Amino acid sequence: MATLVTFHAHPDDESIACGGVMRKAFEDGHRVILVVATRGEHGEVPDGFLAEGEPLWQRRVAETTAAAEILGVARVEFLDYTDSGMVGEPTNDEPGSFWTAPVGEAARKLAEILREEDAEVLTCYDDNGNYGHPDHIQVHRVGMRAAELAGTPRVFQATTSREHMIRGMASMGGELPSEEQMANLGKPESEINTTVDVTPWVEYKRAAMRAHASQISEESFFLAMPDDQFGYVFGTEWFIRPGQEPGVTGDDLFK
Repeated sequence: MATLVTFHAHPDDESIACGGVMRKAFEDGHRVILVVATRGEHGEVPDGFLAEGEPLWQRRVAETTAAAEILGVARVEFLDYTDSGMVGEPTNDEPGSFWTAPVGEAARKLAEILREEDAEVLTCYDDNGNYGHPDHIQVHRVGMRAAELAGTPRVFQATTSREHMIRGMASMGGELPSEEQMANLGKPESEINTTVDVTPWVEYKRAAMRAHASQISEESFFLAMPDDQFGYVFGTEWFIRPGQEPGVTGDDLFK
C-alpha cells in the first residue's frame, strides 16, 4: 500500500478533477489523503439554499466530507487560507487569501502532511491552474514546492486535454469555444504524458459531485448531461508528470 495526497484549491475541485483516480487508488488498496487550500468562502449559492445564519464555508466543508467518503478518502485537511475568488476580483488581494499567501509558507504546511503520510504520489494542477483561476495557479506553485521540500517522488499536475474537449463538444453538436477560450483551458495533448481511464469509477465521481450541492446543482452542466456524455467528459483524467516525455502515456499514478 502507498499513499496518494491530492491537493486542491476549493471544495468540489477534487471531485471534478481527480475523483476517478482517488476512487481507483482507494479500490487498489492505497491510502488517499485530500488537502484543500481554502473552504470556498466565495462560491455562489442560490438564494434560500443555506439556513439562516449558516456561512457558506461551513456547508462546503460538510459537502467535502461527504464527497471524500464516497471517493475513499482516509483523511481530509484544510490549509486555512481564504478563497481568493475569480480572477480580477478584489478578493484576490485580501489579506489571508490563498493567492496572497507566500508560496514557501503554504508549501511548508503541505510538505508537513506529505512527510507525515510518507506520500508516494502528489497531485496538484498545471502551471495555469487548468483554467487560470488564481487559487488554482497557486495550487500548482505550492504543490510543486512542497513536493521538493518533502522529497515526494511522484508528482502529477492535473489538467484537461483541449482536443478531447473540442471533439466532445463537436460530437454533441454544441457551439465550439473560440481559440482564445480554449487557450486558457488545460493543455494540448502533445504536452500530456499521463492519461487515466476512470470509466469504472465514473459513477463514484458523479456521486461525489452531487455531494457538493451548494455548487453543483442537478441542472448544472456537470449533472444534467446524459450518462454517455458524462462518461466522455469525465471518464478520463489527464496529468502532466514533470520530467517525463510528452506523449509517453501511463495509466496509473503509482507505476
